[in-house]
Amino acid sequence: LQRSVVASGEKQQKAEYRISKSAWLKDTADPVVRALELRMAAVTGLDLRPPYAEYLQVVNYGLGGHYEPHFDHATSRKSPLYRMKSGNRIATVMIYVSWTQPQGCCGVPNPCPLSAPQNAALFWWNLRRNGDGDGDTLHAGCPVLAGDKWVANKWIHEHGQEFR
Repeated sequence: LQRSVVASGEKQQKAEYRISKSAWLKDTADPVVRALELRMAAVTGLDLRPPYAEYLQVVNYGLGGHYEPHFDHATSRKSPLYRMKSGNRIATVMIYVSWTQPQGCCGVPNPCPLSAPQNAALFWWNLRRNGDGDGDTLHAGCPVLAGDKWVANKWIHEHGQEFR
């Protein structure tokens, strides 16, 4: 795991509004990761193979860790997301792995009105049918007040999904 970064202009960098550590797992890393990828593809009906989706990101929020309100889709054509030449992030799968604090909140689609139980997954579309970002997808990782929190997410891109 390494300190998580965010897209900032045309590069990625550490930011005080996202305090966490993360790692990216290829589906070849372990049979469990491969099975999870296949399950997400079956549930969403989307193509999760690179370059149509990013690798599974596993994130740990330690004590004080948080991610202030943000969108998963790029809001600027200068975003590093567009260098991947696979389009914007059309959808997100968020898996709530574990947390030790009772509230364990991760606000979707807006900061902290909804939290999911451990071992649950949420799916949402980041873009509207016309390709514009959906402003209702603003969400956050609320601060960890005790213990830690683990989540995993899969970001799915526009290209490769045209006929799905």
